[in-house]
Amino acid sequence: MLALAALLAPWVAPQSPEAQNLLGRLRPPGTEVRGITYLLGSDELGRDLLSRLIYGAQVSLTVAALSVLVSGTIGTALGMIAAWSGGWTSTIIMRLVDIVLSVPAILLAIITVAILGPGFINVIAVLAFTRWPRYARVAYGQTLGLMNLPYVRLSRFMGASTLRVLSRHILPNIIGPIMVVVTLEFGLMVLFEAGLSFLGLGVQPPTPSWGAILSAGRNYVTTAWWIAVFPGLFLFLLILSVNVLGDHVRDVVEGRR
Repeated sequence: MLALAALLAPWVAPQSPEAQNLLGRLRPPGTEVRGITYLLGSDELGRDLLSRLIYGAQVSLTVAALSVLVSGTIGTALGMIAAWSGGWTSTIIMRLVDIVLSVPAILLAIITVAILGPGFINVIAVLAFTRWPRYARVAYGQTLGLMNLPYVRLSRFMGASTLRVLSRHILPNIIGPIMVVVTLEFGLMVLFEAGLSFLGLGVQPPTPSWGAILSAGRNYVTTAWWIAVFPGLFLFLLILSVNVLGDHVRDVVEGRR
């Protein structure tokens, strides 16, 4: 439902996420001011919180989807190449995987964003950079288990190119485990994006972001609790839903083995 609401935000959101109404600032949920009903309350500038959360879902889901796409593509490709090539190529790639994974992901993301600067594109690039090793490790292990199977060896014997073998025989057989990682990483990307925005290192105002809204709500916890509570609730529900989906995908994949 959150994804659908984000997709249909221009039609679902009751107000523009940037429309200010100083007469309606810090209004509790259900309040009506001059014909405008704030279903989830308003923020310190009188902006409709529900509208900002719906548009903020667009930002969070887009950043998460693109981060997963980029990191998944790069990590899967490098993992397959490392397993297939062996030797120094494999050693270099897998040692790089170990190095990146040895640093806490959120710390690495904060340091990298602090260097590159905040912004939509930079956040996607940073999140992809910090998470591609997860896919590389899975792809590496799965490829090692498949590359010596009879039909793969036969393809190599018949003169099939490396690209053809990897794309036609290896990739289709490792896509299941990769999709399990995708579903689990998606929720983590949403959380990381919110964390960076909370610290002021993510998507910049006036673009609405759950993390930025949550950060603004810190100053009004005792007087306008809804500004902090509802973004946190939306984050909780989205990540819970994605994790449940990830568990289901994992069960399906393991059931097919």
